[in-house]
Amino acid sequence: MTLRTWARDLALGARFAVTGGRSGLLRTLLTATGVGFGVALLLLAASFPNMLFQREVRESVRAVDGSESVHAPRPDSFLHLSQTTGYRDDVVTGLLLRPEGDAPPLPPGAAAFPATGEMLVSPALRELLDSPEGALLAERLPYKVSGTIGPAGLIGPAELRYVAHVDFLDTENFDGRGTRYGWSVPEEPLNAFLLLLVAVACVVLLLPVLVFIATAVRFGGEQRDRRLAALRLVGADTAMTRRIAAGESLAGALLGLLAGLGLFAAARQFAGAFTIWDVNAYPSDVVPMPALAVLVLLTVPVASVVVSLFALRGVAIEPLGVVRTAPPRRRRLWWRLLLLAAGAALLVSLRGDVEITDTDIDTVVVATGTTLALIGLTTLLPWLVEAGVKRLHAGPVAWQLAVRRLQLSSGTAARAVSGIVVAATGAIALQMLFQAMEQDFTQSTGEDTSRAQIAVGSDARDAADARRMIARFERTEGVAGVIGLVESHVWRPGPLKGGEEFAPMASLRVGDCASLGEFAALPSCTDGDVFVLLAHGAQGAPPDSFVTRAARPGSLVALRDPHPHPSEPRRAGDTPVPHWRIPADARTVDSRPDPTGMYQYGVLATPSAIDAMRLDEPDAQAMVRLDPAVPDAADHVRNTAAAIDPTAWVRTLEDTQRDAAFGSVRTGILVGSTLTMLLVAASLLVATLEQLRDRRRLLSSLVAFGTRRSTLSWSVLWQTAVPIGLGLVLSVVGGLGLGVVLLRMGGQRVQDWWAFLPVVGIGLGLIAAVTLLSMPVLWRLMRADGLRTE
Repeated sequence: MTLRTWARDLALGARFAVTGGRSGLLRTLLTATGVGFGVALLLLAASFPNMLFQREVRESVRAVDGSESVHAPRPDSFLHLSQTTGYRDDVVTGLLLRPEGDAPPLPPGAAAFPATGEMLVSPALRELLDSPEGALLAERLPYKVSGTIGPAGLIGPAELRYVAHVDFLDTENFDGRGTRYGWSVPEEPLNAFLLLLVAVACVVLLLPVLVFIATAVRFGGEQRDRRLAALRLVGADTAMTRRIAAGESLAGALLGLLAGLGLFAAARQFAGAFTIWDVNAYPSDVVPMPALAVLVLLTVPVASVVVSLFALRGVAIEPLGVVRTAPPRRRRLWWRLLLLAAGAALLVSLRGDVEITDTDIDTVVVATGTTLALIGLTTLLPWLVEAGVKRLHAGPVAWQLAVRRLQLSSGTAARAVSGIVVAATGAIALQMLFQAMEQDFTQSTGEDTSRAQIAVGSDARDAADARRMIARFERTEGVAGVIGLVESHVWRPGPLKGGEEFAPMASLRVGDCASLGEFAALPSCTDGDVFVLLAHGAQGAPPDSFVTRAARPGSLVALRDPHPHPSEPRRAGDTPVPHWRIPADARTVDSRPDPTGMYQYGVLATPSAIDAMRLDEPDAQAMVRLDPAVPDAADHVRNTAAAIDPTAWVRTLEDTQRDAAFGSVRTGILVGSTLTMLLVAASLLVATLEQLRDRRRLLSSLVAFGTRRSTLSWSVLWQTAVPIGLGLVLSVVGGLGLGVVLLRMGGQRVQDWWAFLPVVGIGLGLIAAVTLLSMPVLWRLMRADGLRTE
């Protein structure tokens, strides 16, 4: 057999695929559509690593270079301060700049340096600020918009970001002094648990796509077989008909490749218009990795030929018709279980080998074992469907029609839902991994959001200014309560002792009794009381002697550093160091975690106990309780903080904090899972429509003999529901088993045996969605003109 003969027959089959009349052309279009969806998703998956890499590149390019220390102003130097604020459910990032010379470098993405009081904004932020929904945010950014930040300064087109030129930055409130942008951060390797998640996710997300492509190239098999029988009648032998059949599938696959490339190109252009799980990218960043792209483009056509030849192994195509192996051979179970056992054996061999402190795992073994296990479950589905439908008995007419169809062609139904089995099994296993690993990557912050939800801090000119700031938060809309303090320090007066480089110091907090009670277990408190607060070394706090060296009941303390560092400039108008004596009856109390989870130490004083106007460089600190009845309470607080001091820090308190790397991996898997489930839904719909098209003559005949259309509609529902139901049962068992094996690799325990419930809910939703979407086509195919023949 020469290559020329293969090429001739494949070309003839390809010609039949596009010129074989309306029926053949429709089959080819269905195949191309199915393959196109799969190819597009594979190319998107191959582009995801580059998308994430480009986001990191963009982030590093726009960051101020910190590799060089600049200690004095230069013509090209500038002061900078990074800001991050929340607005409802979005994150807004900003960069405040103050040039120190006449030649500052342009921020990445800027065409010109903004003037003082002006800012450059991203297109998404401009759109938000110009809309009624952004009115509250516009109050927080009191700068005039003078231009737009280009793609070079953004990590994605949907990012909310601004760059402002301000005149209030100085060496007291800045992040640093820079002369250029762009620097790289050494990449931290993922630990073994995250590598395990990534390896399993790649298999779980991509295998359903390959299954769907293999199913798509078999669309319209019955009509194709009848056409091949006609070729046998005019002289073609069996081998030639098989090659022609492979050529038809190859034509559909090649058209599918073109369709997939078109869909990918279209999706790529709209990449910036969609944000999935906070991931948003520029079209230029959506570029598949070359090796993966070549693999996809070569695998799909080759697989189409192999699948077509494999599908014809049990079909005898004779000149007078097609005979499918009869009676149907009973599906063998042993080799399916062998695949499943081989995959499980590979994974079990790694039991206990994955440690969270490791940075490497045997990804080849993990991927191979997971692939074999999932393929084994997929091949087990046709056997399960065949065995299950044989045991189904009489019922309503719709049920009988559906069951009989499944009994006659259970393989077609099993192939249609095989993608769901793979996706659901993998989703259950991944969910179990997430739940078990989340404890390792999510830690308690110690913050108590039941006592306060936002913490704010700002420098103040004096105590009166600090109290005015606190009062403004108390009057802010949506604030239910404020823990407000004026914070400064006290020092031990007198000369330094031997070996001391600086005078012993302790913090001093002045506030009402309710506020002070958030920091210590106070036995009682009235205005005029003073307390010495000791943390006893808790949470890394210094020993109590560190506090008592500077402040103890009855001791005299300095309210300003009596021995400032020589490098600190002497302030104009400096007066002698003020002193204050801690009352002898001041009580010593134990520290307790404040709402931010920290153990504080030092001196607590009520307003009447000390003249706070004598404090040196006080800070205003507030921890705010929000009124849940006010929707934008948090944004009102942020606006107040920005109005008081644009450089004030505002932090939203959280009970738990998730590891950034785990969050990135989780986001990537959720994006892939969403796209895979959309493909599974589309594939099931296309397969259902293809089966209906193959049976259009039968449907028209049933209606002509008086069968109700509603009966046929219910029949379609049962034909979809029964295989999916059996597939979901298999997925639950297989997913739980796979999840347990994967957890044992890292010595983890199952956290929730009911992790499969959301997946089952999605499967049931797919049944309803596919049935509803197929109804218009079903009703059209039940018309009398379906009885026409040539």
